[in-house]
Amino acid sequence: MKLYYSVGACSLATHIALKESGLSFETMAVTMPNHTLVDGTDYYNINPLGYVPLLALDDGQQLHEVAVILQYVADQVPERHLAPAHGTFERYKLQEWLNFIATEIHKGFSPLFIPNLPDDAITAVKTRLSARLQWIDSALRGKNYLMGELFTVADAYLFVVQSWSKSVGMDLSDLVNLSAFVTRMAARPAVQAALRAEGLLK
Repeated sequence: MKLYYSVGACSLATHIALKESGLSFETMAVTMPNHTLVDGTDYYNINPLGYVPLLALDDGQQLHEVAVILQYVADQVPERHLAPAHGTFERYKLQEWLNFIATEIHKGFSPLFIPNLPDDAITAVKTRLSARLQWIDSALRGKNYLMGELFTVADAYLFVVQSWSKSVGMDLSDLVNLSAFVTRMAARPAVQAALRAEGLLK
């Protein structure tokens, strides 16, 4: 497998999941916003969508969406319990979390990276995003991870997207359950290994 990633982007969640899985994989950095590889290759020739992550399988097939890639990785190593078993209610809860993070948090942050966004738009986006993050904070009360006591790939996704708050000037320190979750996640060896591999941790 080969993971195409951009430093600190949502692809970091896949990087973490792969480290947690113990699977063998390669990485290929994509430079944004010019969408090129380190050798100058036009990334659009590999992924017409232009964004990351992209997981290229050994048989030539590709997966493009982070929430799906995370489940694919988890399902390759069921003994690691990175996702509940297919057909269980818990699996649907995992999918619910992945979809919520993708549509409400990940895409909630996206407008804040648009250059010259008007101040009133920034305020509206942050207000909506804050409400969603507060809901997550309440859902984490009394739990180590989103699904309870066990880490799942949804936790990797949440850990990455909430980290963007620093880049857009959002202070999440008052969300005590989320803050404790972040500290817990940052201590995981696989998380540290992925951060180190992307040059985000010395």
